Amino acid sequence: MKTNPQVYILCGEASGDLHAANLVAAWKQISPQIYFRAWGGDRLQAQGVQLDKHIRELSFMGFWEVFKNLRVIRKQFKTIQQQLLAEKPDLLILVDYPGFNLRMAKWAKDHGIKVLYYISPTVWAWKQKRVFDIQKYVDQLFCILPFEPAFYAKFGLKVAYFGHPLLDEIDSYRSKSPMHTQYDQPILALLPGSRKQELQRLLPVMLEAAKKFENTHRIHLVCAPHIPLAYYQTFGLSASINCVQGHTYDTLSIADMALVTSGTATLETALFEVPQVVCYKSSALSVWLARKLVKIKFISLVNLIFDSKIVTELIQEECTPESMHKELQRIAPNTEGRAAQLDAYQLLKAQLYLKESPSYMVAKSMNSYL
Repeated sequence: MKTNPQVYILCGEASGDLHAANLVAAWKQISPQIYFRAWGGDRLQAQGVQLDKHIRELSFMGFWEVFKNLRVIRKQFKTIQQQLLAEKPDLLILVDYPGFNLRMAKWAKDHGIKVLYYISPTVWAWKQKRVFDIQKYVDQLFCILPFEPAFYAKFGLKVAYFGHPLLDEIDSYRSKSPMHTQYDQPILALLPGSRKQELQRLLPVMLEAAKKFENTHRIHLVCAPHIPLAYYQTFGLSASINCVQGHTYDTLSIADMALVTSGTATLETALFEVPQVVCYKSSALSVWLARKLVKIKFISLVNLIFDSKIVTELIQEECTPESMHKELQRIAPNTEGRAAQLDAYQLLKAQLYLKESPSYMVAKSMNSYL
């Protein structure tokens, strides 16, 4: 028999694990007696959350990749259903991961489980009809981007917005970060993503582009903590590549410029005020479908928040070593491109920073549902 309130968290990607972990840390300050279980990653586990499944088993990228793994995804869906029926949590917190989590929201609602959704699905980009699923199956939606409340208001939804939770993570890092090593050369950071699919498509291209900077820069490759370094070595890394595993912020704190795979890392790079070039490659079918279905002009969070081109996005056929080299030169020191990005980053921070800790405010609001 449960004696303490139980909260079950379901996230499927590294960024969701990060934000969920900060949410749990803040929530424990408010109600330390809550028992947390989750599908998540190392960050949630570090907060003392019992993991029933690790995100390394969950992450599929692109239309075609999801289609190929439908049988695996269906099996995972049945597994979490069985776990929720056995646990009977007081709250189910769904974090991002919309293809899976919106289906889960419907199932949970049908089974009398209260559902809160943290980090809004990108329904403003595509599949807008998902708004009506949110209306029917989600008790409260928590957004993290400043333009999202106005979007949902058009559909009559009132959503909660307390700022972007990355601010908590970066503020926490800066409050306890040690002095960093000073290097005799500027640093070019490579952030190729946290999925093997991303690495296979983007890392070889980034490494080829980085070769042209070996004589003038130190090259730091940011490696995902859940992927063995031996896997990165299969890409034929040269001796000039410095592999940094699990220390993304240490790298961004000292980087001069960066090649960044589209995703949360683009916003992190901006908040550390590192000029960047955003890169994206997927299967030909996935990109073709995206171009037909997605209703947004940009893929990077920086450009989406501004609704204008602040950072260059190299997508699919444009994502070549030559293009990367050209764009990095455009944001090198003492260039207009670099100055423009850095000025825009200041405006970005002004939009995202609110008075209170975003994670704490979300936790406080969610706690009221227990």
